[in-house]
Amino acid sequence: MLISIVYDSGYGHTAKQAQAVAKGVREVPGAEVQLIAVADGAIPWETLEASDAIIFGSPTYNGLVSARFKQFMEDSTKPAWMPQKWRNKIAAGFTNSGAQHGDKLNALVSMALFAAQHGMIWVGLDLFPGRSSEERNRIGGWLGAMAQSNDESPEFSPIESDLETAAYLGQRVADIARQFN
Repeated sequence: MLISIVYDSGYGHTAKQAQAVAKGVREVPGAEVQLIAVADGAIPWETLEASDAIIFGSPTYNGLVSARFKQFMEDSTKPAWMPQKWRNKIAAGFTNSGAQHGDKLNALVSMALFAAQHGMIWVGLDLFPGRSSEERNRIGGWLGAMAQSNDESPEFSPIESDLETAAYLGQRVADIARQFN
């Protein structure tokens, strides 16, 4: 079972979140994970077509996904959307921003709508919001995993509870993909 994580990261914080999602995927027996950074060049469309699930990730900039992630979305039209190659695949999303809330929901909504246009099945979080910074889902996202990073090295943020939330999302997606597989 292959789970692909397609993401963008401007400063390394969202990449760290993507790695946490991948860690969660690896917790599920039989799940393989492929990390695909949109900034690394050509998108492996065949890998995405072969994936059982695709998890999307982007930093939230000005209430939206990043320009590079938006370009990936637009570039998917011919190889994936028109032939509906991702139809009935499991999808999910995660995002990160510098602000505690920072309109991250809008970025996740754009990812969910993108997945819906591809005929995908969206998976959100089933975690009640944490009540402290030490608990998973401290930001209170239902549509996907949200993280907050200070203006500092990715070595220091996002914090562990945000990374645990991301890992939980990865594991949840892999569990659900296994049920559909």
